[in-house]
Amino acid sequence: MPSISTFYGIIIYMYFMDNRQHKTHHIHVKYQGQEVVVSIPDGSVLEGSIPHRK
Repeated sequence: MPSISTFYGIIIYMYFMDNRQHKTHHIHVKYQGQEVVVSIPDGSVLEGSIPHRK
């Protein structure tokens, strides 16, 4: 799983061919053991959560 960016302890991942569960373009964001999946086109949260300030 390649990370595409790391800053302030936040790691951004984009998985190749990850369209089984989420039917839109998205990224995975990990922070201190928590994960959120964010839609790329509009920034909406598809699944999970991390602290709001992050």
